[in-house]
Amino acid sequence: RLAAELPDATTVLPTHGFGSFCSSSQETGEQGTTIGREKAANEALTLDVDAFVAGLLAGLDDVPAYYAYMGPANAAGPAPVDLTPPAVADADEIAARLAAGEWVVDLRSRLAFAEGHVAGSLNFEAEGQLATYLAWLLPWGRPVTLLAATAGQLAAAQRELVRVGVDRPSAGATGRPDQWVREGQPLASFPRATFADLAEHAGEGTVVLDVRRASERCAGFVAGSVHFPLHTLRDRLRDIPPGQVWVHCAGGMRAAIAASLLDAAGRDVVAVDDAFAAAERAGLDVRAC
Repeated sequence: RLAAELPDATTVLPTHGFGSFCSSSQETGEQGTTIGREKAANEALTLDVDAFVAGLLAGLDDVPAYYAYMGPANAAGPAPVDLTPPAVADADEIAARLAAGEWVVDLRSRLAFAEGHVAGSLNFEAEGQLATYLAWLLPWGRPVTLLAATAGQLAAAQRELVRVGVDRPSAGATGRPDQWVREGQPLASFPRATFADLAEHAGEGTVVLDVRRASERCAGFVAGSVHFPLHTLRDRLRDIPPGQVWVHCAGGMRAAIAASLLDAAGRDVVAVDDAFAAAERAGLDVRAC
């Protein structure tokens, strides 16, 4: 109806940016188009219904698990939002929550987390795609405790998470990781590396784990690597072969999340914090599907 009624010169502005999970095709990077151009090029206006639906569904990638809960929640209307600081968790309470199987999420940078963190905690950087990946991996309704470097970081994370249905942290703490463990309890850590480092260490006993999505991997992957997209990893930790796990993604953020999951599960892990484009330059055998 809009295409039929609006003048061809009417400007059409983009909504989601590049790589939106709810888009079946990639945004072109242009800042606008027109009704006239869309009449000529938009598949929704040029294909018959059956062909359009088939192409749309074929182009969809995996979407975040929490999407299943967003429709009913949005239809019901928002509940009152409480963004006051959560109850403060001391070292004893953090340990108790971990022992009870709750998620304790460290919001600090992946560099800081790798250098020292509470054993069993998971790393979702506050400055990364926090809402997308935490809400995707967190079992729906599971209590979560947030650990942050500052009160501001904690507050910003609360505001971001409430938008995807993680409405209220059960507890929180700010400061340094040595303040979040009991006296005498050591911090956990794991090494970070580059693809050049991986090229030097690849061999027997080394497991290369690719946590990118299937569409990314098909464009190029390290020969011999195992593939578990990040959003599947929580339920497939037992499927990862024995050995030291070198985990990578496209740039380092998702690898850090995966490394924290593996570290919490007791695996010997190295987080590859590097752009995937460096893999072939490092001499690794990179192949395409």
